Amino acid sequence: MKWKRILKWSALAILLILFAWFEFAYWTSSNDCGRSIPAGSERMKAIRYCEYGSPDDVLRLEQVEKPVPNDNQILVRVRAVSLRFFDGGMLEGGIGRLIFGLRKPKNTCPGSDFSGTVEAVGRNVTEFKPGDEVFGVRAGALAEYICVRQAGAVVSKPTNVTFEQAASLPTALVALQGLRDTGRVKAGQKVLINGASGGVGTFAVQIAKDFGAEVTGVCSTKNLELVRSIGADHVIDYTKEDYTKGDQRYDVIYDLVNNRSFSERRRVLKPGGICVLAGIGGSGMHKDTLFNMAGALTASLRSKFAKEKFVTFGVDINKKDLGILRDLSEGGKVVPALTKTYPLTETAAAYKYLETGHVQGKIAITIE
Repeated sequence: MKWKRILKWSALAILLILFAWFEFAYWTSSNDCGRSIPAGSERMKAIRYCEYGSPDDVLRLEQVEKPVPNDNQILVRVRAVSLRFFDGGMLEGGIGRLIFGLRKPKNTCPGSDFSGTVEAVGRNVTEFKPGDEVFGVRAGALAEYICVRQAGAVVSKPTNVTFEQAASLPTALVALQGLRDTGRVKAGQKVLINGASGGVGTFAVQIAKDFGAEVTGVCSTKNLELVRSIGADHVIDYTKEDYTKGDQRYDVIYDLVNNRSFSERRRVLKPGGICVLAGIGGSGMHKDTLFNMAGALTASLRSKFAKEKFVTFGVDINKKDLGILRDLSEGGKVVPALTKTYPLTETAAAYKYLETGHVQGKIAITIE
């Protein structure tokens, strides 16, 4: 009885401490929205959001202080920014508050995948010079200028693509690392990509083909031609056919939707095959998000007791792999499927379109 009381009161104490921590973290979380621009500082335009909410309610085009690069940074004049699937979730908050700020967003300028022109360099920078065209990943990219570390996730832009296309290339890191490092795709293998017409999916089709795989893409009727045009050997219209009930077996399933059960997907995997759990279907938070997340976790756990493996992975944003994507793009092996662009003044509209969860290819925002 004594131990039961100790455990009971210990558990209660832990819950009270966690609750107190959460309350403190929530009410002390803030951002720099109230800070004034120092006198004499240069200004620039940037998209900001100081509170969580819908794009129309929280996104604002404002004048902010222009950044100044330190000795190890480059100043980039941003020309385009592409949106990722999680960008909508950043605005809405939800469970993303645990990462982006409990009460208010910590980083008030959204966007991360950019392309642009080097405006100035720090005195220790040797890799870049003013005038160089670059692309990469840097939080707070929806602004006229950003500072990026020379050693950070930034490389020279492919010469054969537009700034808008280049800004969409970092999304392909998810496809490259998921297929190469987690799926371990090899020439001659059969690979199925569920969600082949989306931002990551369109890159996954092309990268799997470059690895020498026989690729089957799953998408809706309206996206069949897009997926064929980027190189898929076979295309399945999910509105008419369920890939888990077919006769084909696959070495790798690259699953960006996660809308089928563990047993259904395992059925169409070859013995020892791998299902790469690369997404949860659509962007932002929607009615199926939590269900799909739970399905991914369950599948990963269950596969520990099976020959077929269901594996999640974390993306490593690094300069080396961005360079690989640049080379693939310059070689014509990866062509960004950019389907829609918006000016900076219509950023809210871009986010609203993203949150529909049915974006074809990539969308980008141009900054003039």
